[in-house]
Amino acid sequence: MLLQPALSLDLSALQRRPVFTSRARVDSHDLVAREFSDHGLKWCSGAVDTALSKVRIRQLQVFLLQYGAEVEIRPRPFDDFVLVHLSLSGVAEMVSDGVPIRLPAGAAALIAPRRNLHMRWQQGARQLILKVPCPLLRAWAPESLLNDTRFVHPLVPLSAVQGQQWHFLMQSLLHVSQQPVESTAHARWVEHMESNVALFLASCAQALPVPKPGREEGCGEPAAPQMGLPASHGSLSDAGRLDRLDAYLHSRLSAPVALEDLARAAGVSVRGLNQLCQRHHGTSPMALLRNRRLDAVRARLLQQPSPCVTDAALEFGFGHLGRFSSYYRERFGELPSQTAGG
Repeated sequence: MLLQPALSLDLSALQRRPVFTSRARVDSHDLVAREFSDHGLKWCSGAVDTALSKVRIRQLQVFLLQYGAEVEIRPRPFDDFVLVHLSLSGVAEMVSDGVPIRLPAGAAALIAPRRNLHMRWQQGARQLILKVPCPLLRAWAPESLLNDTRFVHPLVPLSAVQGQQWHFLMQSLLHVSQQPVESTAHARWVEHMESNVALFLASCAQALPVPKPGREEGCGEPAAPQMGLPASHGSLSDAGRLDRLDAYLHSRLSAPVALEDLARAAGVSVRGLNQLCQRHHGTSPMALLRNRRLDAVRARLLQQPSPCVTDAALEFGFGHLGRFSSYYRERFGELPSQTAGG
């Protein structure tokens, strides 16, 4: 999967178009989410040194992104776009719908999750990312989409030969981004490059086995032991369902979660999940999730010297600070600021 050395790319077009740089965790999360999708972001080790640059070529967007620190990222499934990651430095590990991949420097892959995505970027990892809208794929390569909406595979690793071609395509796009559209002929040339990207990605996908019917509807998910995602559920007792639910809740404390996600993790219907939680916890599934997140915030405030209440609340999914304070006081009998103040 190794390409020609990624560092040989001329990135000057991106370096002249910074979106932001930040050493603040909350700002980093919010500003990256605006460009891609809502996501959970866990900071693991190392200093925060986030930098994002961006250029647009008609419908395509090219990003240069780094976090500095080691991070775990859990985005929502993509809404009508796919991403192609080219690792410039460091290592990025990803599991898309249960399919794992490891991207060392010089490796590339297309990522199009339909159910879940979990990424871990090592310290110093830097990624060159192309955001490709599905309408572009529909126009030029409809065979690459399932039901005209989702890419046919959740993850497509690029081979060595494909990687060399992708390297060339990315460099061409970066060069084109610096040239103003001054004529009809030039505009048609740029459109031709867009179509080449769509057709290239479709050709890469066609080199993989066709997914079995039912996978696309979430009827099964391969195991992914490398990243600790839930395996298929099978026949479970209440205890087994609760164990799976607890593991999923713990893994998504910082990520967006829907009621259907919790039901799928436990291996039951939404109605069955409500009954399960009421029977064993005396509360609703979403209230259970909120309580787990409140517990995580309290642990953070008690463990860290001079903790920041806002940072802790945002890290664990509480976007409305007023409601967060109310929930916190109801659960623990004191305000979060009192916990933080010792």
